Amino acid sequence: MTRLLILLAVFMLLPGIILTQDPSDMRPGEKIPRDNDTGEYKVKRSEKEWEELLEPLQFEILRKAGTERAFTGLYNDNKKPGIYYSAATGQPLFASDSKFDSGCGWPSFFEPIAAGAILYRTDRSHGMIRTEIIDSSSGSHLGHVFEDGPPPTGLRYCMNSAAMIFVEKGEEFPDLVKSYMVNHASEEEKKAVGDYLSLNE
Repeated sequence: MTRLLILLAVFMLLPGIILTQDPSDMRPGEKIPRDNDTGEYKVKRSEKEWEELLEPLQFEILRKAGTERAFTGLYNDNKKPGIYYSAATGQPLFASDSKFDSGCGWPSFFEPIAAGAILYRTDRSHGMIRTEIIDSSSGSHLGHVFEDGPPPTGLRYCMNSAAMIFVEKGEEFPDLVKSYMVNHASEEEKKAVGDYLSLNE
């Protein structure tokens, strides 16, 4: 009887162990990249400077890893064509053609606009193990990524609207985006933005 109870306990705990696997130990075939945040960023500011630069909700999310309430974000239902940029730095993050309706209550995307735009960290807060996503230009929190997205990646980048600036196709870049594109954007980021904006002109 004791052996049966032990086996039953192990069986009940096994799914939790599998679901909370550390992404840094990812095996071949898994979709979410390993932790790759080095702590080195192009844009560096003190937390006091960030607090002065950002709106209170932006600061809470981007610098304190806060989260909007589901279905309250500005971009959850946005279907306009354009590009989403980091509200911290103006770094391009996602094109609208990678956005999809996941039904989760937060803007969701299946891939970043350019490789290297997003970095990954293991998040062990709130009694869970998830993969946090940050912008690679400043290490600012954006949301989390999950393995329940559509093809071709199978990923769902679950974002906070307040962590982003949306620029509709045809609109002029705001100053923050202009500054990033001139001073910090990689050649890959410039090409990705240029390619997107030139489509269907």
